[in-house]
Amino acid sequence: MKYNKLIFDLSTPGRTGYRLPPLDVEEKELSDLLPKEILNEEELDLPEVSEVDVIRHYTNLSNLNFGLDTGFYPLGSCTMKYNPKINEDMASLAGMTAIHPMQDIDEVQGALQVLYDAQKYLCEVAGMDYMTLQPAAGAHGEITAIMVMKKYLEDQGETQRNEIIVPDSAHGTNPATAVMAGFKVVEVKSNEMGRVDVEDLKKVVSDKTAGLMLTNPNTLGLFETDMKEIADIVHDAGGLLYYDGANANAILGQVRPGDMGFDAIHFNVHKTFSTPHGGGGPGTGPVGVKAFLKDYLPKPIVEKDGDNYYLDYDIKHSIGRVKDFNGHFGIYIRGLAYIMAMGHDGLKLASSLAVLNANYLQHELKDHYKLAVDDICKHEFVLAGLKDDADGQLTTNDVAKRLLDKGYHPPTVYFPLIVPEALMIEPTETESKQTLDSFIKAMKEIAEEAKEDIDILLEAPHNAPVRRPDETKAAKDLILTYQKGE
Repeated sequence: MKYNKLIFDLSTPGRTGYRLPPLDVEEKELSDLLPKEILNEEELDLPEVSEVDVIRHYTNLSNLNFGLDTGFYPLGSCTMKYNPKINEDMASLAGMTAIHPMQDIDEVQGALQVLYDAQKYLCEVAGMDYMTLQPAAGAHGEITAIMVMKKYLEDQGETQRNEIIVPDSAHGTNPATAVMAGFKVVEVKSNEMGRVDVEDLKKVVSDKTAGLMLTNPNTLGLFETDMKEIADIVHDAGGLLYYDGANANAILGQVRPGDMGFDAIHFNVHKTFSTPHGGGGPGTGPVGVKAFLKDYLPKPIVEKDGDNYYLDYDIKHSIGRVKDFNGHFGIYIRGLAYIMAMGHDGLKLASSLAVLNANYLQHELKDHYKLAVDDICKHEFVLAGLKDDADGQLTTNDVAKRLLDKGYHPPTVYFPLIVPEALMIEPTETESKQTLDSFIKAMKEIAEEAKEDIDILLEAPHNAPVRRPDETKAAKDLILTYQKGE
C-alpha cells in the first residue's frame, strides 16, 4: 500500500526532482576545498525521485498524522485543546519574526513589552510575584523551580534538606526532576479517594524535607480538598511547595496556586495558553515564584522603567541561565494573544467548560467502565478498565486500539500508575456536545463489542497501516537508519 512505502522504494535510477543552474565558477575537487579526513569516499545512497514523487510521498505520510485539526484528541494530562488560528497569525507578524535577540534594546521595545506583559499576566493567573520565561518546556520548568528552591534553602543554611516529597500519583517528570537536582525522592501515598493521604504526609515530612511537588488537580483529575492542611504541614516542617502546572487548564480564573500556598510554579504554556502541542515542536515552561525567591531566578528578567523596557541582570543569587536568550519567544506571543483575547472571564469560562465536559463524559461512561474514583472530577478523569469483563481477557490497550478504528485518538493509557488498566480522558473546553456524544457512543459500542465478540477488540485496530507492533522489541531494538535491502 502506498502509505507503507519508504521514499527509497520509489527510487528509479536517473530520475531527478531538481535542476541546478550552470556552474559559473571554476570547478574544483572537494579534496582541494576540504580536509581529506572529513570526506566520505563512498557515494551517498540517496533516493532518485521526481518532484511529484516527493510531494505525493510526504503528503500521504502527513495524512496518517492525527491532530486537533482532524479530530478529537482526548489525551489525559496533556490538554490537547484546539488553538485559535489568530494566535498563529500574531506570532507570524513581521515585527515578531524579523527581529533578533541580539539587537539593541532600543530596537526591540515591542518584543520586550510582549515578554514583560506575558510575565505580568502569568503572575496574575498564578498568584505569583515574579516570573522567568527562560525554561523551554514543562520538565525544564520543573527543574528550574527546584533549583531555585534548593539554592534558597542552601543560602538559609538548610543544607540538610535533601529530600523532595512526591505523591505516588505524580507525573513521572516529578521524581526525575528531584533526582536530577540532587535530591532523594520520598513518596507520599494517596488515600482511598485518590488524594494525598494527609496522615502519611505527616509521617514523611522531617527536617530533611526541602519541599513537596504537587499537581492540583492531580493526575486522577481530582482537586486536593485538604490543600490548606497539606501546605501547612510542609511549611511548618520548613519545606517549600512547588506546583506542577500541567493541569492548570482546570483552574484558570477559579483559584490560583499562590493562594493555595505554593511558593513556586511552572506553567505549560503549550498546553494551557494556546500553542500547538506535540510533534516535537517548541513548548515553554515559565516559572513563577513568590517574592522571597525572586533573587534566585534565572537572569535576566524583563523589567520596565517608565515607558522603557530593559533586561534586568541584577539578580544577586541567580541560579544562572537555563536557556539561551529569553526562552521560546514565539510561544509567548501566542500565549499572550490568548490571554488578552480571553480576559479573566474568558479564562474562567474555559476552565468551567473543561470541567463540565469531563464530568459529562465520566457520568455517561461510568455504567460501562470502572471509575478509578467515583467522585466529581475536574478537567480529566480516569477509568480502570471495562465494567463487564468477567474473564479478564481484555485490557485497556485493547480498548485504545479499537478506538483507532472508530476515528479517535486514544486517551492516555496506563497512567497514573496507581490505577490498574488506567485510561485517562481529558476532553478540554473546546469540544462541542456533539463531539462528546459521538465519543461516548464509540466507547459504549466498544463495551458492547467486548461482551458480544472480544476478538473484535483483541485484533484491533483493523484499519490502521500499522496494527500491533511488538512494542517491547520496538523500544529495545530501535531501527533509526535505512539499510538498503532490509
